[in-house]
Amino acid sequence: MLPDLSTEWADLTPKDAIALQQSLRAQVRTEDDLPDVRTVAGVDAGFEDNGQTTRAAVVVLNLNDLTPIDYTLARLPTRFPYVPGLLSFRECPVILEALKQLETLPDLLLCDGQGIAHPRRLGIATHIGLLTGLPSIGVGKSRLTGTHGPVPEGKGEWTPLKDGDETIGAVLRTRSGVKPLFISPGHRISLPTAIDHVMACITRYRLPETTRWADGLASNRGQQWLKTLEGLK
Repeated sequence: MLPDLSTEWADLTPKDAIALQQSLRAQVRTEDDLPDVRTVAGVDAGFEDNGQTTRAAVVVLNLNDLTPIDYTLARLPTRFPYVPGLLSFRECPVILEALKQLETLPDLLLCDGQGIAHPRRLGIATHIGLLTGLPSIGVGKSRLTGTHGPVPEGKGEWTPLKDGDETIGAVLRTRSGVKPLFISPGHRISLPTAIDHVMACITRYRLPETTRWADGLASNRGQQWLKTLEGLK
């Protein structure tokens, strides 16, 4: 059973949240421990009512043809302030609420945000992975932490994202001529396998199909994406 964080984190201070991240980081596993992946899910969150409401979308796709097979959209009052590095405490409660409503639980989560490419190695993909027990990958559109060298221009090529001597992710060129993505393991997956699965979800766009569907549904453009998905329910 997934935890209920809708009120549990309401009174948590940023200092308490950082301490919780530090305590959880030892539980993160970045070696492959995932099933034969047949279904993948995009996970994203957005905000309504000037930030008073948090909205989360999860869209499950068949990995072999990247067609949607299930989706959920959930809303909860926003209980945690915006603090850089503590995104998961703001978004996890409503993401968990959305995951609970799925009829098809995915084999792998691709989250819009960071995995271990985080100052305390506990970005939203990692936190969701720990809370659900599901393998997860962070798919970030921008860098939160770490440094990297030049990124090769070819599709599928990448360069390591480093924090000192530690490799915390990959700066991945999903298509030639577009900005790279920042990929990092969330939980129960290695970096090479995470890269392989992200690339398996790439079509003709910069973003993987998982992210495109979840982002579209969670954003203010959600109605047009919802019309396409309504036949699944």
